Amino acid sequence: MKALLFIETDGEKALGGSLELISAAKALDAEGTALVAGNRAAADTVAELGIPVIYIESATDCDTLTAVLSETVKEENPDLVLLANTALSKDIAPRIAARQNLGCVSDVTGMSKSDDKVIYTRPAYNGTILENIEVEGTAVVTVRNGSFSKPEAASNAGVTEKKIEIPADAVKAKIVDTVKEITESVNLEEAEIIVSGGRGMGSAENFELVKELASVLGGVVGATRPPIEDGWISRAHQVGQSGKIVAPKLYIACGISGAAQHTSGMMGSSYIVAINKDEDAPIFEIANLSIVGNVTEILPLMIEEMKKAKAQ
Repeated sequence: MKALLFIETDGEKALGGSLELISAAKALDAEGTALVAGNRAAADTVAELGIPVIYIESATDCDTLTAVLSETVKEENPDLVLLANTALSKDIAPRIAARQNLGCVSDVTGMSKSDDKVIYTRPAYNGTILENIEVEGTAVVTVRNGSFSKPEAASNAGVTEKKIEIPADAVKAKIVDTVKEITESVNLEEAEIIVSGGRGMGSAENFELVKELASVLGGVVGATRPPIEDGWISRAHQVGQSGKIVAPKLYIACGISGAAQHTSGMMGSSYIVAINKDEDAPIFEIANLSIVGNVTEILPLMIEEMKKAKAQ
């Protein structure tokens, strides 16, 4: 089985979710080739992870990347095309699938082989169920961040530079200016520990306990929609279907009931601790550890104990 992996960069380095695609390909025993565009340093870094890299200098935006990937799919004829489930790749993936008449599966959280066919697992109905999908022929697949482990360094597999002519009519939109919003920088997608607060925290003052626990644990603060709408914390911290999709090693849900809109964004967490005074809260159905009680009384105790543990 041959797999083509699109490794997305942020202009400086390869995105962590894209690097996980290398582990995804290995899990399927697939012979992987990575495609990196516009950043030679990132291409060299990826090659050091033991996967051969095709480097294209010219492609930088959605239209040009779509053209380059479509042409590369023609040349390489892979059985599987993998992309991270980013905003850019969610635009690119269906375009490639449509142009090459391929199947397309989005937001995949797991992949397995059965009778030489690949089974793709993805959440559906706001994450309330998991569905398994088979695709006849080559599939273009976007993979949710955190679904696979980061790859380890291996022998350098080398970088091959290629030139692909991009037709003028391939560019449908031209970026004339970019205005960057001045906002808080929050890296929820790659955080290993996230402490999130919901409506149950009660007030902005109480929400400070969420921030303090996150600080003690060396984690990142997350939130559901109500605390953001009430102004307790900025929108950059929102976890959920309309926020960030996360998959940390530890997710602590404080005063969060567990609405599907939120849980669909954090179901990939390795270990979930939920604190809620309502013993019937839906969040407890997916939690590994459930704590029933007043979150404003429990969090100070947790903070105190964590501080003691770190002092030892």
